Order: sequence, then C-alpha cells, then structure tokens
Amino acid sequence: MRALFIQQDHVSPPGPVGDALAERGYEIVEFNVVPEERFDDPHLTVEFPDPREFDVIVPMGAVWAVYDADRIHWIRQELDLLRTAHEAGVSVLGLCFGGQALAAALGGSVRPADGEEIGWYVVDSDEPELVAPGPWFEWHSDLFEPPPGARVIARTELCPQAFVIGHSMGVQFHPELTPSQLSSWLEHGGRAYLDTHEVDADDLLSETRGTEVAAAMRTRTLVHRFLDTVAR
Repeated sequence: MRALFIQQDHVSPPGPVGDALAERGYEIVEFNVVPEERFDDPHLTVEFPDPREFDVIVPMGAVWAVYDADRIHWIRQELDLLRTAHEAGVSVLGLCFGGQALAAALGGSVRPADGEEIGWYVVDSDEPELVAPGPWFEWHSDLFEPPPGARVIARTELCPQAFVIGHSMGVQFHPELTPSQLSSWLEHGGRAYLDTHEVDADDLLSETRGTEVAAAMRTRTLVHRFLDTVAR
C-alpha cells in the first residue's frame, strides 16, 4: 500500500499523519510542489504523479489560497488530481489547504472567512470517534463550502472543520503539526505575520510543545479511524 503526501511547500512534512499511516503498513511517498528556492515565487510548472498509483492521497497545507490561481496556476492540476483520485476510488485525506482543495475539486468552493483561526481550538464534532473535539491546531483565514453530497461532521463558530464525502475526508485544521514544523513556519514569514495580527509566536510555540504528545495521539486516532470507517 502506498500513501502520497502532496506537500505544497518545503516546510510541511507528513509528521504524525505519516507516522500513523506507516503504522498501518503504508509506504510514504512525499511529493513537493513548490521547492524551497521558489517559495517566494510559486508560479511554476508542476508535473504531478498519477494518483491512481496510490491507495491514499494526503494534500497538505499551504500559505497560498486555493482560489489564487493566478499566483499558483498549478492548483488547477492539483484539483484535477484530487478529482481523479476520488473518482477512481483512491481515498483522500485533505489537511487545511488540502481539505479546501478537496472541497473545490469535488464541486464545493473556497472563500475568505469572516475572521481567522490561529492556535489550538476545540471543535464541535458530530462524530467524536472519528474527529475528536481536540484541541486541534488551526492557522487559516479561508474556509471551505463542502461539495454536494458531503456531510459536515465538525465545526467551530467561524466555519466547517471537517467533512466526509464517500471514501474521502477534508479537515480545516492541521493534525500533522509538530513543534519543529511550527518553528519552520515561523522562520519562513510566520513570525512576521503573527506580529501584525498581535499573536505571540513564542507563546504559541510553547503551547504547541506542551501539547505535542497528546496532539500526536489524537492524530493517530484520527488517521486510524479514517482508514477504518471512511477510506476504502
């Protein structure tokens, strides 16, 4: 079995999501869309792999917006990949930007939210055995409108947080996050962004370190339940 992680940038490793899939016997394949040297100029040509060669696809987070096709024109190809995967019976687990991309690929939409969520949030879950209340790490200012036929199974006051459609699922939060990953985000423009939004980056990193073990356990449960109850 093979799991493809679509890493939109070079600072988003699979983390505990990859660990959980590896526990179930999946070979982890990482595909980087925007290399480090193009992080500030992501308008490039990308040749994506064939999703039908994998059993699970995990599109990950990004600093860009799904609807910003003029800046990341490769997003059209990624949406085609996710649509092809889902229609071919390959399960997709979309994380944050990846969850938004899954929604858009299957007939939903993505738009700016009326606010933003940055930090650790508890979600209201209809299926806590699949998506636990958390807390889960959030960093986004866009939201997804789920595709037709999807069921929303978790939400916050701001927006939907998880949806299931057939054998695929998208979430708005970052179950893959680790302290080292957050440190990389802060080093690549995140700290300046938080400063302008009056969020203390050091406090956020400290909180993330304090909840690392518990968060990884929640992620492990999420992935295993996804494989057992959603994925084919």
